[in-house]
Parts: sequence; structure tokens; C-alpha cells
Amino acid sequence: MGAEFGLLMIVVAGFIWVLPVLLILGSSKTTGGEKLAWVLAVIFVSWFAWIFYMLLAPIKNNSGIPR
Repeated sequence: MGAEFGLLMIVVAGFIWVLPVLLILGSSKTTGGEKLAWVLAVIFVSWFAWIFYMLLAPIKNNSGIPR
């Protein structure tokens, strides 16, 4: 019973760690190199980068309309 619970916890923790990467990859806020930079930031810096992504992305506005 303990081994199954431990494995379940590892799977849940892995999913929680990958969730921000999946959300960024599925988002239409950014594209191309900027999206890659955000994904790398989340992988190497952790959840703080994902929070900044949700608050700041996109870094530059391509439409010419102020945010």
C-alpha cells in the first residue's frame, strides 16, 4: 500500500510541475521565441516565472494597440 501511495504522489507532483509548461504551450498570448523563453524560464526558475507569465505576457505588443 505504501509503494502505491508513493508512486501516486510522484505522479501528482510531476503533473503539478509540468502544468505551467503545458498552459504556456497551449496559450495564444505569445508565439515563437518568446513562448520558448517563457517555457525555459518556468523549467529553470520554477512557478515564479509562470506567475510572471500570467501577469506580463506578451512582453511586447505586436498589434500596436496599448494594453
